[in-house]
Amino acid sequence: MDNLKIFNAKDIDALISKRNGETKLGETIGLFNKIQDLHQSNAKYILLGIPEDIGVKANYGIGGTHTAWPAFLSAFLNVQANDFLPTEQVALLGEIMPPEGVNGSAEGLRIIVEQIDNIVYPVIKYIVSAGKVPIIIGGGHNNSFPNLKGLSQAVNKAVNVINIDAHADIRPVEEGRHSGNGFSAALNEGFINKYCIFGLHQNYNNQYTLNQINNHPNISAVFFDNLLKDNLDIPTAWQDFTQNLYSPCALELDLDCISNVLSSAITPTGFSLNEIRKIILQNKIKFSYFHVCEGASKLDNGRNDAGIGKTISYLISDFIKNQSQLH
Repeated sequence: MDNLKIFNAKDIDALISKRNGETKLGETIGLFNKIQDLHQSNAKYILLGIPEDIGVKANYGIGGTHTAWPAFLSAFLNVQANDFLPTEQVALLGEIMPPEGVNGSAEGLRIIVEQIDNIVYPVIKYIVSAGKVPIIIGGGHNNSFPNLKGLSQAVNKAVNVINIDAHADIRPVEEGRHSGNGFSAALNEGFINKYCIFGLHQNYNNQYTLNQINNHPNISAVFFDNLLKDNLDIPTAWQDFTQNLYSPCALELDLDCISNVLSSAITPTGFSLNEIRKIILQNKIKFSYFHVCEGASKLDNGRNDAGIGKTISYLISDFIKNQSQLH
């Protein structure tokens, strides 16, 4: 695990805006000297960053997803430590350090993505094996594959996964690894039992993908367009779609499903942030990990979103509040 940087108090102290009479989450959050300390920690939810955009670029996307993790960290560490959030159950492990100075063709980048896969999955496996729930902030959606591999190997069985996403990310693995085929790779290697996708956009999933969804017995999907057409209540549709899933189950959230949130595939139409918050807060499933990905505070094309850190921070705090009532 040489590519895992474990954070200490010095790493985060400058990010915390301290104020008399208040306690920020960063002042109370659990930290570790080494990954083995997870076993002695009382914290249930373990934060891990994967600040990379190599998988996105390998899928011909716009780089910049490596900027979401530091933006999130600055926002989340300054959340108020109060009765609404079980701060004693939250700890910060650190971040995965991807290869540096990576340039080249899509084919070359896809080789690097395979290297990232092999860096990430042992860390996820270790966290889950220690009885914890990883909360992973990316990075590209390529990391769904090592996340699922790590979880599956930790529990020694295929797992269920729900992906809230505008895209199914089941492109052919023969293309080489990238952000568009994390789930097909996990399906092919037997790490997934049921793959459930919520919020797909009809305009941005090709016919190959639709054929895979229609013909694969373990894939099911709800299209965002149908939710609009039938005027369905989003949290109710979520409950209906997920009610028969069992643990171990993972939750993946691609931020490009939320309208006007900065990502490589930013969309003007999609779920609102509050609809996603309602889904998370009203959820009734125990999740074995939560992965938030594809967001950016700044893209390589110059577009920026100063609020991305706070957006992710709300989603993570909502997840912890919900899951702490279920676990």
